[in-house]
Amino acid sequence: MNVEQAAPARPGGIWGAIGHYVRFIDRISDYVGYLAASLIFMMGGVLIFDAVTRNLLKMPVHWAVELTQFTLAAYYFMGGPFTLKNNEHVRMDLWYSSLSERGKAKADLATVWCLIFYLGVMLTGSISSLQYAIATNEKRFSIWNPSVIPIKALLTACLVLMLLQAFSLVFKHIATLRGEKF
Repeated sequence: MNVEQAAPARPGGIWGAIGHYVRFIDRISDYVGYLAASLIFMMGGVLIFDAVTRNLLKMPVHWAVELTQFTLAAYYFMGGPFTLKNNEHVRMDLWYSSLSERGKAKADLATVWCLIFYLGVMLTGSISSLQYAIATNEKRFSIWNPSVIPIKALLTACLVLMLLQAFSLVFKHIATLRGEKF
C-alpha cells in the first residue's frame, strides 16, 4: 500500500478509546432504533387481528389492545437512544440555529448535563420500580393479567443506553470543540 492509499490515522491513547466507545454506543443505538421501528408492524398486525376477531368473527381477544400498549411503550423506550444519536429530539430554537458549529457544540455541551441528570433520576426510579415488580411479581389488573417485569426491565435497559448515548454526545461535543470528529 502506498502513502496515498493509507487510511487516515485515528488518534491513539485516551481519545482513541473514547472514539471506540462513541462508535460502539452509536452502533448499538442504531440497532435498537431499527428494531424499535420494526415494532410498528407488530402493532399494526395485532390491531388488525383484534379488529378481525372482534368485528368479523365476533370473538374478541382481550389481550390485543394491552399488548399493543406494551409494544408502543417499548417503541418509545427503544427509540430514545436512536433519537439522541441522530440529534432528532425536539429543541426550542430561539437562537440555536444562528450559532456556528462550535457555538452549537458549546451550547449542547452545557445543556447535555441537564439530560444526564434527568436520565440518572429516571434510571434510579426505574431500577426501584423494577425491583418492586420482581419482588412482588407485579401484574397488570386486567383480564389478560400480564407481568409488567419485562416492560420495566426494557425501560431500565433503554435508560442505561440513553445515558451511555448522552455521554457519547458529551465526547462528540468536546471533539467538535477540539476540531475533531468521531
